[in-house]
Amino acid sequence: MTTHSPSHSDVRPGEDHAGSVAKLSTLDRFLPVWIGLAMIVGLILGRAVPGLDEALSAVEIDGISLPIAIGLLVMMYPVLAKVRYDRLDSVTADRRLLGSSLLLNWVIGPALMFALAWIFLPDLPEYRTGLIIVGLARCIAMVIIWNDLACGDREAAAVLVAINSIFQVIAFAALGWFYLSVLPGWLGLDQADLDISAWQIAKSVLIFLGLPLLLGYLSRRLGEKKWGRTAYEESFLPRIGPWALYGLLFTIVLLFALQGDQITSKPLDVARIAVPLLAYFALMWGGGYLLGKALGMSYERTTTLAFTAAGNNFELAIAVAIATFGVTSGQALAGVVGPLIEVPVLVGLVYVSLALRNRFPHRTA
Repeated sequence: MTTHSPSHSDVRPGEDHAGSVAKLSTLDRFLPVWIGLAMIVGLILGRAVPGLDEALSAVEIDGISLPIAIGLLVMMYPVLAKVRYDRLDSVTADRRLLGSSLLLNWVIGPALMFALAWIFLPDLPEYRTGLIIVGLARCIAMVIIWNDLACGDREAAAVLVAINSIFQVIAFAALGWFYLSVLPGWLGLDQADLDISAWQIAKSVLIFLGLPLLLGYLSRRLGEKKWGRTAYEESFLPRIGPWALYGLLFTIVLLFALQGDQITSKPLDVARIAVPLLAYFALMWGGGYLLGKALGMSYERTTTLAFTAAGNNFELAIAVAIATFGVTSGQALAGVVGPLIEVPVLVGLVYVSLALRNRFPHRTA
């Protein structure tokens, strides 16, 4: 009998396959290396190729460079095509998961980032404002990749990012006003303004989540109807699976190329911004993980809760900062530094999560 080494699309890191722990593909085993190289390549391109940032920004979708938008869509589609949409009711019925996610994402997350921004950047108001905006932009894109790599619950991730999207449209502008103007006023601190409409946020959500979600749903429904579930999952999904990571790496290269000069020309500023971000990711992921464990959730849902709490929508944060304060503003730089810190930290947390997997009871179904 001929055997083959499974690709990333066959199994995820640490995932059981055919009753045993499957051998990881080269793409999976060296994922941190590929991501590190993508970041370095992007930074080098941003410094070495004159006018690259202008070329990448020449065509934009809702304030995001068209090539980056394409990378995000390619990144998200394969994972959303894997979601079993007929199982979403089991997620929506889990009030512990939904309530915990709303608490972490829309109460604790913005408040924690506000506190960290003021603690670490009291003398740098532009960067401080940029970080607060980052804290308000809950993740609806890359978190799907981190969750999938950590073998989290795909269906739960789909539901939670959809809920985050709805709340983002409804609450982002109001929370921005509260954390930048009202709360600082109550505390006797410097105030700032955020001029952003719900429609601007809704466009971002529709483009960067709505489109790949629709494509993933249609692929699942039409693919199962044509081939059946078994053939869809064993033949079609392995073919499109690797494109999630290709899209991720492509997006990382472009993100860092677009702002490479700005990042490398201000290393001390980047370091100042990085400190509260590191604290934020560690506290949000750790808090989500401990909360899920304390509530008796499975490994898969605890992992999903932790990653959806820790991730942020930097695409939206950068777009809002640029639209409100300008492309060369400190607020925009703070948003740009976000993925510089988030990407390696959350990749590391993927492996931490997998290492902690044996602390949970084995799931039989």
